[in-house]
Amino acid sequence: MKRMLALGGISALLWMLVACGAHERISVSDYPVTAPAATRDSIIVPPALQPGDTVMIVAPAGYVSDRNGYVERADSLLRAWHLVPVHGPHLFARHFNFAGTDAERLADLQAALDDPSVKAVWAARGGYGSVRILDGIDWSGFEKHPKWLIGFSDITVLLNALYVNGYASIHGIMPISLTHPTPRRKPALVTLKNLMFGKQLTFRIPADTANIRGEGEGELIGGNLSMLVSLLGSPQQLDTRGKILFLEDVDEYPYVYDRLLYALARAGYFDHLAGLLVGDFSAKRGNDAFGEDIRQMILKHTRGKGYPVVFGFPAGHVVKNYALPFGKRAYIKVTRRRVTIRY
Repeated sequence: MKRMLALGGISALLWMLVACGAHERISVSDYPVTAPAATRDSIIVPPALQPGDTVMIVAPAGYVSDRNGYVERADSLLRAWHLVPVHGPHLFARHFNFAGTDAERLADLQAALDDPSVKAVWAARGGYGSVRILDGIDWSGFEKHPKWLIGFSDITVLLNALYVNGYASIHGIMPISLTHPTPRRKPALVTLKNLMFGKQLTFRIPADTANIRGEGEGELIGGNLSMLVSLLGSPQQLDTRGKILFLEDVDEYPYVYDRLLYALARAGYFDHLAGLLVGDFSAKRGNDAFGEDIRQMILKHTRGKGYPVVFGFPAGHVVKNYALPFGKRAYIKVTRRRVTIRY
């Protein structure tokens, strides 16, 4: 049965790699992006991956099931990219809703960060649990051998911890998203691969009528809205001045989104941005009508601030889920007809 899952996963992944999107254009530079010098005032970008490099899959949050084949599919994908997949020792452990105890999850993540032979760390899934181990992480080994940390959703906690410590990371697709392979996931996979291998990306997507036009340039930061609010008042709270902020979230009631956005607004997150990218915000059904949608909620905090706002950027809890290099500089231009984003 596992062999059939693996073979099916390889076939599906090959379909993803050849399928084409209809409306977006993604350009990839043929030249690696040079990492800035390792100084206190600059973001350190981990080295680009090379064929033969090792990628460790770990689970810092929710438990991983080995019955639906997504880890096998992730292994197959990495091998197709000429990378070597390895697993954290407790990858398939389970402690209630978590992938093992806090100590086990921390041990796996710490081992991946410390091991100089591991060139990238890929979170298997989100869920909940990263914040429970955050304060126990020793970053000293990572600082000697920086590497890409990849994930989104609950993993936002770890991506923000890296950013405030001066390191870039990748907000991108995780193995759990490969549970139901589809060719429509090609952009998520292609953009992740290209960022891991040091490529520069340019996107041109149709403009949303609610967008605020303009141009902006700055370091790209952000992630899951709920996670960002949970970090307010902690050492991982972001300084958004002059930055391009990305936000996304999933499956909350509209009033919850409104409350979370007010929390960021009252903390000054929307006051001095260079730009705002708004990803997917799916809302729960069954609640009384709130009276505002996510666009209206965001515009009341950003209108008149003088920076561009992009709605409908395909990243977050969506099939396409374009990979984003947190910490790297990005450029956005918003016109009436289209949005150009380069990073």
